[in-house]
Amino acid sequence: MTTVLATAARTGRALRPVERTAHLVGALLMLSGVLHFGVFLVDGGPWEGPVSWRKPTTFGLSFGLTLITVAWVTSYLVMSPRARVWLLGVFTADCVLEVAGITVQAWRRLPSHFNTETPSSRAIAMSLAFGGAVLVVVLTTFALVALRGRIRGPSDLVLALRAGWSLLLLTLFTGVAMVAKGSILFRTESPQAAYTTAGSLKPVHGVALHAILVLPLLAVLLHQRGWPEPRRHRAIRAAVWLYAVTTAAATVISLT
Repeated sequence: MTTVLATAARTGRALRPVERTAHLVGALLMLSGVLHFGVFLVDGGPWEGPVSWRKPTTFGLSFGLTLITVAWVTSYLVMSPRARVWLLGVFTADCVLEVAGITVQAWRRLPSHFNTETPSSRAIAMSLAFGGAVLVVVLTTFALVALRGRIRGPSDLVLALRAGWSLLLLTLFTGVAMVAKGSILFRTESPQAAYTTAGSLKPVHGVALHAILVLPLLAVLLHQRGWPEPRRHRAIRAAVWLYAVTTAAATVISLT
């Protein structure tokens, strides 16, 4: 997280208010994840399963880091400043909604996703589903801008960002697939079947998610080290292939 913030600070422009807010909220979400890991160490209990401290831990860390990352990488996109501010603001609020819903249910010792057994649990489950839909729309919009090549920066950074956004689309697809599978199993079989099998794509989902940070950050760091652009481009191309192979391996693990 600190590396991302330091890199963003060296881009030569002041952070916009929406970016500062995203960084602050992202840091707080990550802090929430760390604190809940501490709760797990003290309280004990299972790490896996629909009711555990794993979910507020991993969701806080992952959503926080992703929010900071998206605030940074979208600064390279060529798009309407007003549209970017609006989308980034919506994404920031959405990250808070998702982590809050997961966290509340963890403290209530109840499953979060697919749980519609009481009015309050149903409201939380529906808010998580709504937030997930908003998340897909916002991130897909950013991804389409990037994949159309509307990116400021040298060729290696453009390649890194386009690959990162492509893999993020895969993350969105696997996330939607897991939610859809869980919802179907919850209605047609049992809640336990939904809770135990809906997350089968988590390995590929997690690996692909953070390409949007790893690849652009590598491009920026190589630039700061003074590597010439052709050499940076070759290095990023190799990194993209390596990340693609890793994602493919995670896909195989998820499907077996």
